Amino acid sequence: MFTTHFVDATHPPTGKSKRFSIIEAVDWVNVIALTTSNHVVLVRQYRAGSDSICLEIPGGMVDDGESPLEAAARELEEETGYTAKTWKPLGTVLPNPAIQGNRLHSFLALDAELTASQRLDTSEVIAIDVVPLAEVQAMLRDGRIDHALVVDAFAQLAFSLGPLVVPR
Repeated sequence: MFTTHFVDATHPPTGKSKRFSIIEAVDWVNVIALTTSNHVVLVRQYRAGSDSICLEIPGGMVDDGESPLEAAARELEEETGYTAKTWKPLGTVLPNPAIQGNRLHSFLALDAELTASQRLDTSEVIAIDVVPLAEVQAMLRDGRIDHALVVDAFAQLAFSLGPLVVPR
C-alpha cells in the first residue's frame, strides 16, 4: 500500500538541509460516474483515519503496469458494478506534496450503467448511493461529502465546464 522513509533534502532558495519523513505510495484514481439520467454513483465506506463512514466517489490504487484510465474503469466496476462507455480525464493533482510524491488522477465516466455485481476486496464493505447530480453541490456545501480528494474531483469537473465566474 505504502512505505515510509526519511530523506535529507535541501531547500532550493535557502540551501538549508532538513530531514523529512516521506510516504511513498502508488498513484490513485477517482471516478465521477454519471448515469444517462444524470445521477452520480457514490460509495459509502468506513475510513479508519477519521473513524467515520465517508461518502465518496469510486476510486483506488493504480496497479503495477496499469494506466490510470484502466485503473479507474477497474475500480468503478469492482466497487460498484457499474461500467461506462465514455471516459474523460478531469485532471491530476498531488494529494499531499509535503510528504507524498504520488498523484491522483480524476476521471468522468459518462453513460454509466449497472452491469455486474460488486467485486470487493475481502477487507472492503462498500454501500452504493446513486444521487441526482443536482444534489451534489448541496452535499459538498453541507459536508455530507467532505473527503478532500473527492471535493477536488468535483472541482475539476466544474472547471472543465468553463471559466470560474465570481458573482458580483
